[in-house]
Amino acid sequence: MARLLLLETATENCSIAISDGDRILALQEATEDYRHAAEITLLIEACCREAGLAMTDLEAVAVSAGPGSYTALRVGSSVAKGICYALDLPMIAVDTLASLARASQHPTDPANALYVPMIDARRMEVYTAVYDGTGQPLEALAALIIDEGSFAQQFAEGHTLIFSGNGAPKCKSVLTHPNAVFRSVFCTAPHLNSVAQTAFLAADFVDIAYFSPTYFKSPNITTPRKIL
Repeated sequence: MARLLLLETATENCSIAISDGDRILALQEATEDYRHAAEITLLIEACCREAGLAMTDLEAVAVSAGPGSYTALRVGSSVAKGICYALDLPMIAVDTLASLARASQHPTDPANALYVPMIDARRMEVYTAVYDGTGQPLEALAALIIDEGSFAQQFAEGHTLIFSGNGAPKCKSVLTHPNAVFRSVFCTAPHLNSVAQTAFLAADFVDIAYFSPTYFKSPNITTPRKIL
């Protein structure tokens, strides 16, 4: 097991943690939404102080790889790359939805439970995928517009669907099937640790020069109005 710097910047929450194996030694999060660029390096510094570690004590950097906010993911990726280059550390990319699915599991869940993490993509659209109890994806990442018929096949097969992530609350009024369970599990750095530790042991690192987050969609850029 390893001492890891964990960077979660896929959503509105800028969350930084340091882990040592299964233990979370430090956790720092921005108090305001979408403050990634302004606060991420300050949060990393605060985590090191809290953990009593220097940056040179770290063994790898794990970053949430998306899907999620285009700008926020770019901030996290850029900072992770800079640290890895400077300290010659390996970099681990953690699928954001996979980490949410694993964090949503509970020992009392039924054997046929499926996990459906959701990242808000505006209006009634979400980035989502479906995972089984072992964390294996059963359906590929998709951008879905949620309505009353969403996940009808899984419900018809008798599955309990456990929804999580910042896109799930807005779907609660639409997905009213009795087998729909909503859990208040959102993106935070400690959720990356389990997947990241497994990747570290397997030496499953990304190429720092060529890594790019899973943006899934291009940013929504508009032309500003000219102010006279």
